[in-house]
Amino acid sequence: MAVMLPDGEDLNEWVAVNTVDFFNQINMLYGTITDFCTEESCPVMSAGPKYEYHWADGTNIKKPIKCSAPKYIDYLMTWVQDQLDDETLFPSKIGVPFPKNFMSVAKTILKRLFRVYAHIYHQHFDPVIQLQEEAHLNTSFKHFIFFVQEFNLIDRRELAPLQELIEKLTSKDR
Repeated sequence: MAVMLPDGEDLNEWVAVNTVDFFNQINMLYGTITDFCTEESCPVMSAGPKYEYHWADGTNIKKPIKCSAPKYIDYLMTWVQDQLDDETLFPSKIGVPFPKNFMSVAKTILKRLFRVYAHIYHQHFDPVIQLQEEAHLNTSFKHFIFFVQEFNLIDRRELAPLQELIEKLTSKDR
């Protein structure tokens, strides 16, 4: 399977490379539907009626705030980019060790990126179909889910908004 740790590969390095890839994919996928995800159409960041997300980055915004989906996703993508650009967290030079808290930071990034997938599936799936991006979205999400499940990077409870889809996408491959 494409998500398994290659022989001789460092786990942190593998998680880092894939986290960057998923960030880029989700950024691109979300970019195609920004015309449909507006302050008016998405006044709260949600994944269906039961799941609402409030933003906090722990630095600039310590107490979670309720905001529109486009604002939340902007905060999120900016925050993730800042993490990825931080050489102490995501070292780009060979031989520079990852920090002790790397896996914890990667898990937070992936948990938050999942929320963008969940928002797209719940709130914007019709435009995805109109734009003929369904196969691309499903392939990207399926790869993401297999990866986070392989390394236990997102708590099952966090995946609840897309549990049915996850079961459908992963059942025939296991």
